[in-house]
Amino acid sequence: MNPKSGFVETNCSEVPSSLSSASCTFSLKCSTSLTTCTPPFNDCTVGIFRYKRLCNGSLSATFLSLENEYIGADVSSISQLPASSQACVYIYYSIVCADNYPGRVVSNKLVIVLAVMGSRSCGNFLDLVSGELLDIPQTPRALPRVMTIPGIISDSNASGDGDSDSMSSIFRDRKIVVANMLPLHAQRDSETAKWCFSLDEDSLLLQLKDGFPPETEVIYVGSLKVEIEASEQEEISQKLLDDFKCVPTFLPHDIQKKFYHGFCKQQLWPLFHYMLPMCPDHGDRFDRQLWQAYVHANKIFADKVMEIVNPEDDFIWVHDYHLMVLPTFLRKSYNRVKLGFFLHSPFPSSEIYRTLPVRDEILKGLLNCDLIGFHTFDYARHFLSCCSRMLGLDYESKRGHIGLDYFGRTVYIKILPVGIHMGRLESVLNLPSTCDMVKEIQEQFKDKKLILGIDDMDIFKGISLKLLAFEQLLQQHQELQGKLVLVQIVNPARSVGKDVQEAKKETYSTAKRINEVFGCPDYEPVILIDRPVPRYEKTAYYAMAECCIVNAVRDGMNLVPYKYIVCRQGSSLMDEALDVSMDSPRTSMLVVSEFIGCSPSLSGAIRVNPWDIDSVAEAIYLAITMPDTEKQLRHEKHYRYVSSHDVAYWARSFTQDLERACKDHYDKRCWGIGLGLGFRVLSLSPSFRKLRIDHIVSAYAKTNRRAIFLDYDGTIVSYSSIVRSPSPEVIAALNTLCNDPRNTVFIVSGRGRTPLSDWLEPCERLGLAAEHGYFIRWNRSSDWALLAADLEWREIVEPIMKLYTEATDGSYMEIKDSALVWHHQDADPDFGSCQAKELLVHLESVLANEPAVVRRGQHIVEVKPQGVTKGLVAEKVLSSMVNDGSPPDFVMCIGDDRSDEDMFESILSIVSSSSLPASPEIFACTVGQKPSKAKYFLDDSADVVRLLQGLAYASSPKPRHSAIFQVTFDSIF
Repeated sequence: MNPKSGFVETNCSEVPSSLSSASCTFSLKCSTSLTTCTPPFNDCTVGIFRYKRLCNGSLSATFLSLENEYIGADVSSISQLPASSQACVYIYYSIVCADNYPGRVVSNKLVIVLAVMGSRSCGNFLDLVSGELLDIPQTPRALPRVMTIPGIISDSNASGDGDSDSMSSIFRDRKIVVANMLPLHAQRDSETAKWCFSLDEDSLLLQLKDGFPPETEVIYVGSLKVEIEASEQEEISQKLLDDFKCVPTFLPHDIQKKFYHGFCKQQLWPLFHYMLPMCPDHGDRFDRQLWQAYVHANKIFADKVMEIVNPEDDFIWVHDYHLMVLPTFLRKSYNRVKLGFFLHSPFPSSEIYRTLPVRDEILKGLLNCDLIGFHTFDYARHFLSCCSRMLGLDYESKRGHIGLDYFGRTVYIKILPVGIHMGRLESVLNLPSTCDMVKEIQEQFKDKKLILGIDDMDIFKGISLKLLAFEQLLQQHQELQGKLVLVQIVNPARSVGKDVQEAKKETYSTAKRINEVFGCPDYEPVILIDRPVPRYEKTAYYAMAECCIVNAVRDGMNLVPYKYIVCRQGSSLMDEALDVSMDSPRTSMLVVSEFIGCSPSLSGAIRVNPWDIDSVAEAIYLAITMPDTEKQLRHEKHYRYVSSHDVAYWARSFTQDLERACKDHYDKRCWGIGLGLGFRVLSLSPSFRKLRIDHIVSAYAKTNRRAIFLDYDGTIVSYSSIVRSPSPEVIAALNTLCNDPRNTVFIVSGRGRTPLSDWLEPCERLGLAAEHGYFIRWNRSSDWALLAADLEWREIVEPIMKLYTEATDGSYMEIKDSALVWHHQDADPDFGSCQAKELLVHLESVLANEPAVVRRGQHIVEVKPQGVTKGLVAEKVLSSMVNDGSPPDFVMCIGDDRSDEDMFESILSIVSSSSLPASPEIFACTVGQKPSKAKYFLDDSADVVRLLQGLAYASSPKPRHSAIFQVTFDSIF
């Protein structure tokens, strides 16, 4: 949609004298003519501002950049609005003539061009102005950012005060937390029929604020737990923003039902907990309509975020699996948005995840973040494996940080389990009601050992498995009958369905059987509490339990063990209520499933396989019979970890890593590519750009002595091609280039000399460098020159590579005259990569004192003689040209992998060392958009072929035939 534009008057006294150090407040009034006024400084500058409406009704102005290069430019050539719902204002201090709007901007006059998208979200912005709005066409995507200075535009015509509270608030650090549900309780007042809201103090979203500096402004975006009538939504939105800094997303009822209860709870949630819909009775099959509702809901969330975000300054933190494609919408609107995501559920292994029909869309959505957080390394490892197997992405660890390279952007992986809010829990411990409840529990279970379980009612929490293990414990250890009680508190189910009802039915029937067999009138072995349990009562049970069991068969994190540990530490009031000395040792025992996220962090817990009933029963027995001294040591270890790794620590650590991940956003140039949910941002160094064929052809045509170096695989022949010989088009282009006496053309490859000679036989004058330069010949009729090297190390390497070939299905070994190469492109991606790393380390250790180099390339591990590189080939060829008295004035080098970086580096070093009489035109170009020493890139081998054809055409241009017309005049007379 094209933006609209109109001129806006301003009072010059309100314009700051220095755009680099001040905020500015403007009153807007539409005008169809330019306003004459003198800028407050002499030099002519273009200033670009972006404006957006804040939820309090004001407009935030963010100074983007000074653009002197646009002085005198046509307004229509630089007035561009990003494709988003955000409105923009571009302010120009510039020069040139006056009259021909939208032509050029006036000398010594201030011009403000108001550009707005004709979208729903800009409706209020349009209310600021009246009059005709003129069309200005869109132009290139974005202007570079230099600095950011926020300011305010008021809704009225009166100028704002720079000292206003609203203005000063803009300077505050701001975090936007996005989750499915807002941290609010909602209830309609029975008397006034109005909605009343209060903060949910137990919400993790609310508690994570403790990890931010006090001056940080936190805004929440999410849905309410109740449905609000359309007529009330606007009023409630304003109330929630003013009172709680919350922005509600009012999803239509049908979308909400299909989004949350449909796709999230019936498809994503079971799949992420390793439950496949093998038959209709065990989970719902994939439903395209539910997926579309999921995408629609994520888009609504994105629109709400875009209404309030300042993309240059704000950090956005998205939570959990409900919003996994939200990052794509945000990244599409703001290529440099600072975006983090934390997954609070498990991430399944690739064998499970790959069954999801929309697997790629969700992976790409997450990869549009800057930082992705997981509770455990297992979850992160599964995600990385999925990215490798399904998207072909590799990851690497640098200085303790795991990063994925995704189209030039580094997507970082964060592994840190969430913690609990210590202050919140300790405050509940000190409540009088908690102390009273503790006394009551102590009296109720006098002379008995209390075991506690607190779980949601769903099929993954393993409640029935826990009861079966408890039943077996009582059978095997009859001395515990009458002395051991399991209190199982059942939280309300978060979803509804047949599976929940079946789990509930099984739980009740198992508990009833245990009580009938082992109980008596004054003793119930199992006490099920299936009702809303107040916080103080849960805390009291935590404090009194000898042992806590978390037996889930799959759970993302589960904070029950952490809460249990803190409550067992007690408090001064609790000690007083129980008549316990403050110096008395504290104990706690945990039996936890090895399939829950908190398990790795609790090294003192007894870890169990919840499916193994016998081992769980033995673990419970071990926990309740363990000596108090050992219980104390385990408790102290756990308490140190839990108290230091609380929710504030977790939030602070995540946001610090997010800031680090985003610090180089403006060091690179960005392009948005891809359609729909396949959208991603290509991020490249400012000096790294695509090589335009017309540009290089123009330079080529102006030069007289040229050196051309080309890699073979992945450059002139695609890796995806089954036929490894070059196409007729490549042969024709190479022959034309070689036949030009001003050219020296070399193919520099890691391939052996025999296949290269066979494939390139038609090219008589083409130079070949095989095996990275171990063999060189200048043309077909010349002999191969051999580089002297010691190859005795081959006897060490060959048996090792054979061993790895036998152990790695799909791999093979290539034996060259000078090198040995182990290939694993046809092996399992994860296993092949793992074996390649191991082989690399193995070979480096055994060849430490040998004249050989071990190198890992794309799906290969290669061992070659020292000193044999493609860079050496380039040096030899260029030196030979200089010695022959014909130094090159044009050098082109194209390659696609790490070995070609040697050529790029060598050519650049030769030029910088002044070993050439004059600096030639250098075109170092890598194939594929990736970090490189080259200045240019081409997308693929097809681009390389087109470039070679363009150069070939310049070497032998087609003759221009002038039409010859013979005019005859018949006899007129």
